[in-house]
Amino acid sequence: MRVDFNVPLDDNKKITDDKRIVESLPSIKKVLENGGRLILMSHLGRPKGKVNADYSLAPVASKLAELLDCPVTMAKDCVGTEVMQQVLALQDGEVILLENLRFHPEEEANDADFSRELASLGEVFVNDAFGTAHRAHASTEGITHYVQTAVAGYLIERELLYLGKALQDPERPFVAILGGSKISGKIDVLENLFKKVDTVLIGGAMVFTFFKAQGYEIGNSLVEESKIELALKILEEAKNKGIKLLLPTDVIVAGEITATAPCHAEMITKIPDNMIGVDIGPLTVEAYRNEILSARTVLWNGPMGVFEIDNFASGTMAVANAMAEATAKGATTIIGGGDSAAAVAKAGLANEMTHISTGGGASLEFLEGKELPGIAALND
Repeated sequence: MRVDFNVPLDDNKKITDDKRIVESLPSIKKVLENGGRLILMSHLGRPKGKVNADYSLAPVASKLAELLDCPVTMAKDCVGTEVMQQVLALQDGEVILLENLRFHPEEEANDADFSRELASLGEVFVNDAFGTAHRAHASTEGITHYVQTAVAGYLIERELLYLGKALQDPERPFVAILGGSKISGKIDVLENLFKKVDTVLIGGAMVFTFFKAQGYEIGNSLVEESKIELALKILEEAKNKGIKLLLPTDVIVAGEITATAPCHAEMITKIPDNMIGVDIGPLTVEAYRNEILSARTVLWNGPMGVFEIDNFASGTMAVANAMAEATAKGATTIIGGGDSAAAVAKAGLANEMTHISTGGGASLEFLEGKELPGIAALND
């Protein structure tokens, strides 16, 4: 089973957030409770194809043993004679975790021999690592050529269910909230969502490229000069397709991006020369909240401002709160991984959403309408 145990560790090799391990437990327990012999494989960090003790999965094995309340054997490697012997020694209902796949350059190169060697360890392949499904690696795509049965686990099933339904057959009104710093990172998502949504709410630093395109002064705010034409084209396209595209009417500005910098709200027509836009303002928060509460499906990808700094986080937190309220009213709320998932966790509202995607890059590519190689390769 390919899982995504790419969890954050502190300097003492302690796991600071075990969400990804917890998310994979239903599939793991299903195999163990049905008497399967389970070989788990994952990557951790970016060891760049070399063995590096800092990226060992050993702390994950201990954490998993604690969560499952049963022993988890930790392999010294992910291929080779010794690993094969450990796997053959497994009894029904036992589990082994292979060492970091990315200690071998062949993993990311999707090397055929390496894929075949991984496949030789088991008889049935389950992919439950949505976070890496957009990569054609040996453990996600290559391995499927050498096993007869290659299926999705429960976590991937849930991701496809929620993200897939939102794109294929959303309950309307369907509102998408897009944030983050760059239009360039979200252009393909916008293009694809324009075929599906009723309303788009835009936040984050990318709003300043739109403002600049419309001739507003934006002070020292971040702008993608090369994307100004594109911003105009997006506004035009939304109008032609009858999509309600909302940009902020006011923003929070500060002289610098630091935790102690004083900040205040300004209308977008009055951003001072020496100021930087760092969040959406209170009027925008109210307008966006109303849109979110009138929706039946809400998809959120990307923060509204520099939410890592508490003074600049109120717009992002307000969106998280509005989404929690919408969920309580019966709407389907989907968080597209990455920073938005971190923001919802920071707001303490992770349990108030319908679905939080476990894959930042994978959910983005899925929302762009791209085929995910790790999922396309499965036969069920």
